[in-house]
Amino acid sequence: MNKEQADYYRKLDNNQVQCLLCPHICNISEGDTGLCGVRTNKNGELYSENYARISSIGIDPIEKKPLYHFLPGCEILSIGTTGCNLSCSFCQNWRISQEKPKLRKLNPEEVIDLAQKKDVIGIAYTYSEPSVWFEYVRDTARLAKEASLKNVLVSNGFINQKPLQDLLPYIDAANIDLKSIKNEFYHKYCNGQEEPVKRNIKLLEDNIHLEITTLLITGLNDSQQELKELFTFIKDINPEIPLHLSRYFPAYQMDKPPTPVKKMKDAYSLAKKHLANVYLGNVNVKNTANTYCPDCEKELIVRNGYYTSNIIEAAHCPDCGRKIYGEFN
Repeated sequence: MNKEQADYYRKLDNNQVQCLLCPHICNISEGDTGLCGVRTNKNGELYSENYARISSIGIDPIEKKPLYHFLPGCEILSIGTTGCNLSCSFCQNWRISQEKPKLRKLNPEEVIDLAQKKDVIGIAYTYSEPSVWFEYVRDTARLAKEASLKNVLVSNGFINQKPLQDLLPYIDAANIDLKSIKNEFYHKYCNGQEEPVKRNIKLLEDNIHLEITTLLITGLNDSQQELKELFTFIKDINPEIPLHLSRYFPAYQMDKPPTPVKKMKDAYSLAKKHLANVYLGNVNVKNTANTYCPDCEKELIVRNGYYTSNIIEAAHCPDCGRKIYGEFN
C-alpha cells in the first residue's frame, strides 16, 4: 500500500470520499482537500499530502512544548508539517498551519536515526497540528517506540476517538490546547467544536501523561466565570493535571491587545484554588513557572527560562513524601 494513502475514510458515490479522521467528517470531491488542507481526494481515494513532509524541525527543551512534569530538563527532537483542522483567528503558527510553507522530505526511519544521533529522549510532533499528519505520526511513533524513544503530541485534540485510540499505544505524553470551555468560542474563532476536545482529554488522561494549555485572550475567554468552569472541568478529571495558562499577543487575524498581566495573575490565583499544578506562560511573573509540592509547598523545580533545577526524588517530594504527578528522571 502507498504510505501516502490515508486511513479513516469511506468512499461515497460520484467518486467522493468522506474523511473520518476528525469531527469535521469532510465530504471531499475528486481533486479537493478537506478543511485541513492536506487530505486530498485522488480518483476516489483519500491521500495524505503531507506524509513525510517536514516544515519545521529542531532540538527543544521538553519545557518548550510545554511539558513541565514529563522528564524535565531533557531535550526532544521536534518536527512539524503543514495543515490544521482548525482555523483559529489568533493562530501563532499560521505561516505553517494555514499557508503552504516550503517542505522537505524526511521518512520515519530518517527521523529515528536523527533522534538517536542527537541523543534526545524522543520525538515531539508539534508546531502545526499532528492529528492531520496521522499516518506519518503513527508510522514514526511506532518505530520510535521500538527504538525506546519517547513520543509526544502537542495537539489541539480535535480528532475522532477511533484514530486517537489507535495512536495511543505509541504515545507517551501530550499537551492539549484547550482553547475555551465554551462551544461558542470554538465555533466563532476556531471553526471547531469544544466537546470532542474535552472527550479526548478524558481519554488521554486515562492512558498517558497529559498536560493542558489554555491561551487567555483579552475579553474573549478570560472572564472569572468561564475560567472557573474550565478549572472545574479539569479538576473533575484529575486535579493533578498540569495546566499552562499562556498570555495572548496579537497574531494572524486577531489584533486585540495583549492580555493584561493582572488578568494572568488573577487567573493563576483562581486556578490554584482548583488545581495542584498551574503555570503561567508568555509572561514573566515571579515563581509562576516553578513547581511546588501541593501539600507542603516545598519548591521542587526552579525554572529560569528553559534551565531547570529539580530536587524531586523518585517522583516524590523530598520533604513530605507526597507523590508528584508526572514522569521524572
